[in-house]
Parts: sequence; structure tokens; C-alpha cells
Amino acid sequence: MAVLWLLLLVGLPTFLLGLFAWAVVKHFLTAEVPSSLQHPIKFRFMHCMTLFMIGLGNTLEMLRICPMFRFAQFICDIGAITKDPTLVVTNMHFGTIPVRLFQPKAVPSKLRRGIVFYHGGGAIFGSLNMYHSLCSFLARETDSVLLSVGYRKLPDYHYPLIFKDCLNATIHFLKSLETYGVDPSRVVLCGESIGGWAVASTIQVFVSSPSLPQIRAQVLITPVIQTINFRLPSHQQNKNVPFLTRDIMFMCLCKYLAIDLSWKDAMLTGDVIPLDMWKKYRKWLSSDNIPRRFWSSDSQPEFLGCFNEAAYLETKQIFDVEISPILADDKTIAQLPEAFLVTCEYDILRDDALLYKKRLEDQGVPVSWYHVEDGFHGSLTLFDWKFFSFPCSMKIVNTVVSYIKNI
Repeated sequence: MAVLWLLLLVGLPTFLLGLFAWAVVKHFLTAEVPSSLQHPIKFRFMHCMTLFMIGLGNTLEMLRICPMFRFAQFICDIGAITKDPTLVVTNMHFGTIPVRLFQPKAVPSKLRRGIVFYHGGGAIFGSLNMYHSLCSFLARETDSVLLSVGYRKLPDYHYPLIFKDCLNATIHFLKSLETYGVDPSRVVLCGESIGGWAVASTIQVFVSSPSLPQIRAQVLITPVIQTINFRLPSHQQNKNVPFLTRDIMFMCLCKYLAIDLSWKDAMLTGDVIPLDMWKKYRKWLSSDNIPRRFWSSDSQPEFLGCFNEAAYLETKQIFDVEISPILADDKTIAQLPEAFLVTCEYDILRDDALLYKKRLEDQGVPVSWYHVEDGFHGSLTLFDWKFFSFPCSMKIVNTVVSYIKNI
């Protein structure tokens, strides 16, 4: 028994040290850290730690101790939640959907603004706890009632559960605005990353729901808007920039849509797109819609490979409007409320938001846009991480607060 304990005491630290060394080597071999990014050493360290945790999670899964996704979700939830004395925070369930309500304690002179927030995390990470500080900050600084939606995620829940959970939770909230002291004419939908996709998808439903209070504005922070054109400039320029690389993006996308990863190359080259569909949607999805200042000299032109019917049949859900909300018809787009879009220069999803911006503007929808020159995907959640925060994190949070306060 003593020998086993000795082996464990010696072997475990050796294994963890080796795993971290692997993470460091992998980072320097695969990750691209933009030269103009502020605090590159901090950025590199955080990515090495992320790779270390991914490696540890994969090891635990291979040993059948814990599934990788469960381990990742556990790690993301670590950390004490700081209580804000100015807010009343209530955990509830709308049916099977966990939600968290943030209400300012101060007695208002009139009905407050309402915010429905959908967190990010690629359908794998993210939670009510992980985004608690951000939601507290938004509710306090904008003096709003905020509902954070804890939609169900992988590995147990796939498409279209996130869409349905966000939609149903929002409908429940909209029907109960009086209970929460919310002005029905000042409700904002806000989301980051896949949460931004949830905003763009669910808000189209409310256009045809006259019995519900109409959404006043949509706030989309580094959102996913389409899953069809993966040859946009940002997809080429930032495919290896942490923390959302192309490999991670495809892993999240394919897992959520239950698409086998073996179809990844066909999706990248456009082999899954029928020619008639590309002719129909090219006006909305083409790189031609991206301002030239975001192009680089080595950007590869868009092209369609040889159409692969088998690949199309296995991946055709990417053309659903619920998955690629930019494909909605002009009549629906034209009825959407004003939008506020946040993009980051070093984000693989940067050009998704730029496509959506043009799509909205072409149909007369007012759009405000804030571009973070030194921003990267996921930086929003680091705004209060003290030493591990970045200047771009506070830029995003402050500009979102400023926009919402004017609603």
C-alpha cells in the first residue's frame, strides 16, 4: 500500500508537469498571437493553461473518470460568486430552464429597462455562474432588471435546444414584465458569441408575435451569424488565434448540430453548398460585403469545390434560418429592432457580425457598431479578472453599458 501511495505522490506531479510542458509546446507550435495584441505574455500563459486543462480533461475521459465536457464545465464554474449589495439576485426555473434574475434594490421612480442575457460558450462552456459578474455589472450600471438564461448544453442537449430554451425563457419573461417592474417598451436582448447567435435567431420570432411586447433593441457581442461561408477574411486570418480557433469552432458546431467531424473539410471548401443555394445567398454571405480594410494580402478568394451531395445531406441543417439567421427573408430582417454590434479584430467570427451589419443596414434597420482593435474572442468575460483582465475587456463592457443606458 505504501508503494502505491509513493508511486502516486511521485507519478501525479510528474504527469501534470509533463502535461503542462506539452501544453506549452503545443501553444508555440499552433497558436498565433498577433504582434499588436496588448499583454502578449499574459495572453500566452492563459492559452497554455487552457490547453493544459483540455489535455487533463481528455485524459480523465480516456480513463473513464469524467467526460471531457463535464470537466470543462466544472472548471469554468470554479470561483466564488461576489455578492453585489445593490442587487437582489434570484435563482429560478422557467419550466425546465434555469434562469437568474438581477434586480436593483433601490426603489425606482418609474418602470425599469429590461435586459435578457444569453451567455456564450459554444454550447459547451459558459453558465449562469461564469457570467454572474458580468450580468451583475450590466444590471447595476444600467439600472436595469436583467434575466440571465441558463440554457441547456452539450453533451446531453443538441440542436435546437439552445434556441428553444432561449426563446421560451424570453417569452415567459415578456409575459411577466409587470411582475418584475419592467417597462414593456424598453426590453433589450443581449448575448455574446453563441449567445449573440441566440439573440439574432430568437428576435426574428418576436417580429411575428404581436401579442408580446416588442423588443426595443438587440445587442450582439462577437456573435455567430452564419455557418456556411468559412472562407471569410477573419476565418482565414484568425483561424489559429486563441481562444476560439477554427478547430474549436468546428468541434463546437459539429457537436451541437450532431454533424460528424469527418465533413469538416467539405464544409471548409464549400462542397456542401449546392450551386443554386450559393447563387441565392451569395449577396448576403460573400466576402465582397466585408470592408476592404479587413482584408489581408494573403486572403484566399472564395470558391466552391465540387458539390458533394452526401456531404450536403449530412450537413444541410446549416442552412436553417435558426442556425444561420442572416438567411431570413428581407421582410423579416426589415422588421427587426435597432442593433448594436461589437466586433474584435482578432476574432474568427469578426466578419459574421460585419455581414449582419450590412444585411440590417440594407433593409433600413438602424445599426450602431463598435470595433475593438486589440480585442479577441472571449475577452468580454475577463473584464473583472484583475491581473488576467485586458484593456479590451473593459472597452467592450463600458461601451455596451453606454449603449443600453440610452435605450
